[in-house]
Amino acid sequence: MTTTTDTTTAAAQNSLPPITDDEIFAGHEGGKLSAELTRPLETQRDLSIAYTPGVAKVCTAIKDEPELARTHTWTGRLVAVVSDGSAVLGLGDIGAKASLPVMEGKCALFKRFSGLDAIPIVLDTNDSDEIVETLVRMAPSFGAVNLEDISAPRCFEIEDRVKAALDIPVMHDDQHGTAVVVLAALTNALRVVDKSFDSIKVVLSGAGAAGVAVAKILGDAGVKDVVVLDSKGIIDSDRADLTPTKEWLASNTNPRTITGRIDTALAGADVFIGVSGGTIDEKHLPQMADNAVIFGLSNPNPEITPDIAQKYASVVATGRSDFPNQINNVLAFPGIFRGALDAGATDITDAMKLAAARAIADLVGDDLAPDYIVPGALDARVAPAVASAVETAADADGVARE
Repeated sequence: MTTTTDTTTAAAQNSLPPITDDEIFAGHEGGKLSAELTRPLETQRDLSIAYTPGVAKVCTAIKDEPELARTHTWTGRLVAVVSDGSAVLGLGDIGAKASLPVMEGKCALFKRFSGLDAIPIVLDTNDSDEIVETLVRMAPSFGAVNLEDISAPRCFEIEDRVKAALDIPVMHDDQHGTAVVVLAALTNALRVVDKSFDSIKVVLSGAGAAGVAVAKILGDAGVKDVVVLDSKGIIDSDRADLTPTKEWLASNTNPRTITGRIDTALAGADVFIGVSGGTIDEKHLPQMADNAVIFGLSNPNPEITPDIAQKYASVVATGRSDFPNQINNVLAFPGIFRGALDAGATDITDAMKLAAARAIADLVGDDLAPDYIVPGALDARVAPAVASAVETAADADGVARE
């Protein structure tokens, strides 16, 4: 891989001609993926080695020593990108077939940024039992599972059950990829405003897949005061309408036991993180602490638009590519899976996710600025740095195969 840094600015991106529908459809015609040979098949000898009779020797060896499948088939570098199409981007439940362009795109990103092969698998069912059983039955065919665009709260159960059933890396990227990049960005945002994890008050809007994972990783990183809101307000243990996941949030966040809605939550808050798809009225923002940080991450419309957020915050980030400080999962998942597969990891642990976040944050050095807290999405340094950190963490955490 090249080690050059992406220097494309948001302003430069905004100056590009608009993308037309014709360009978009032409760019997807025939799909974005293909399978290519890694060995020559030009002679009779080539055929005898790659297929019969030579292949029989490799099959027999794998039968006797199953671990050889990792090194003598493509499973050691193959990720299954799996979805039921129930929570696709901002489109919602569009079904399995309509989700395929997104899953193909995700596979293309794996190849582009980590060198891993990936295949899209869309399942025509929303039944959790059927999804889990299907993946367990198919597991010999791949080395890792990237769950994608599965609606909450089913995504939590499905991920937990697939992880428990398989001894390969499994991660729901909508949860953990988002959380890793949020933590990396917040690490550097706090450097800008000279605040620490253990002293800040964080307001997190959204208790779906991303929100729960962000709350968990912030706690793991040392943040002591996180208040989470859903559409009904602050999540606290006195509410009678909580799902099991929100009961966990009630028990592990909101240490001041405040109640109410966003106005109460934002009073004195140092950080706002939005992963909700909703909007926040500007009138609540003056209540935030000095040198505040605002991450409005919903796409395409942030909870707080950057022009408004900049009036009240020292550091602003969004999920959009046309503004500075884009919080983009592509900074995390290619390197996380590459590191996990290189380590032969049986799991993706919390320590591996924290290591990934640190690796991303550390790539921003003396060039740290309010409008540059994370590397750009095309920065070629990111995936190798994340992969190396994750591989080391997997070994230290005891999940790497010998």
